[in-house]
Amino acid sequence: MFGIENYLGFVMAAILLNLIPGSDSMYIVTRSISQGQTAGFYSVLGIISGILVHTLLAALGLSVLLANSPTAFMVVKYIGASYLCYLGLKMLLTKPDALMADNLSSHDHPTRTSFLDYGQIYKQGVLTNTFNPKVALFFLAFFPQFINPNYANSMVSFIILGLTFAVTGFIWCLCLALLASKFSEKLRENPTIESILNKISGVVFIGLGIKLFTEKG
Repeated sequence: MFGIENYLGFVMAAILLNLIPGSDSMYIVTRSISQGQTAGFYSVLGIISGILVHTLLAALGLSVLLANSPTAFMVVKYIGASYLCYLGLKMLLTKPDALMADNLSSHDHPTRTSFLDYGQIYKQGVLTNTFNPKVALFFLAFFPQFINPNYANSMVSFIILGLTFAVTGFIWCLCLALLASKFSEKLRENPTIESILNKISGVVFIGLGIKLFTEKG
């Protein structure tokens, strides 16, 4: 149907692949531990939105340009790595007093500012995933294995497979966010520990950025 072969096999493979720890799951877990369940939820939405962006790029054939152009690949990779390092440095340099004030306003009064903060977490998740060229190359290598090469409208096939991958990823990532936030709930009640968790998160983001920067294409 829709040029897709062995759809059940794809679903099973997608579930297994989502279970493998990667930079996306690390981003979600880190956000959830340091900033709580709601932040974790918005980070999940951001990462899944990034998957949808890659799905659309693959369906339109734009990911092929990235795969065939070493320069474009390196530019996207460096942007993604720099952005992760920027997020890490931002968390490291945030003053504890400002962080505590933000958290108090978010917990006690769900003001417009807190929703804007969650919007930033969502946007960061989208950009973190979108500017990871490894994801684009993975989609190009993995999806065609389940698409009939003779099917005329492969764009539809890519979109269906991408949505399926996003749904399985959403379920797993949401479980990660809930578990991580629940695990660290008591820790975050202590302002000092919460500040330390945010600093650790900053170090993790910088590490992810350096890892992406040094990986070979």
